Amino acid sequence: MAPSRWDRLPGGRLLGGLLALGLLAGCGHDAVRRAPPRSASTRAWPTVAPADPASANAVLMRALGLVGTPYRYGGNTPEGGFDCSGLVNYVYRDMLDLRLPRSSRDLAAMQGPRIPEDRLATADLVFFGSAGAVSHVGIYVGEGRFVHAPSTGGTVRLDRLDGPYWRDHYSGAKRVLH
Repeated sequence: MAPSRWDRLPGGRLLGGLLALGLLAGCGHDAVRRAPPRSASTRAWPTVAPADPASANAVLMRALGLVGTPYRYGGNTPEGGFDCSGLVNYVYRDMLDLRLPRSSRDLAAMQGPRIPEDRLATADLVFFGSAGAVSHVGIYVGEGRFVHAPSTGGTVRLDRLDGPYWRDHYSGAKRVLH
């Protein structure tokens, strides 16, 4: 074996070995002691099969394909941009020829069962607001994530329901696919 730089010093081999052992012990100790706490965003979300898997998958793929499209108030096309309800309307109309109410408030008020958070399935609509008023909507894609068009200056994006803002403003969900 080739001599190390530690071998050139008096007692170097022992010093090098002790240094290596100390570093390894320190790394192992720090890894246990300093393990980051689990954050709210690591919540386990149950997997719920949609009633119509083919339609739900079509909605999912189309919505994910629009990530990065610019936000535009009143927008409802990929070329012109989207606001939140314009995105939802476009995806359901384009993939399933389904006409939905245009505003997030009207989408939340449409007939159909409210879905508990632990029963969300792909393609469910998720709603956000404050003081009992719905002001935002997105499409649930699974594993606690949803696609939406969030705000002026932004783009269509994927976010987590348990993210700090969304968790505090979540107001419910509706199932469109029965």
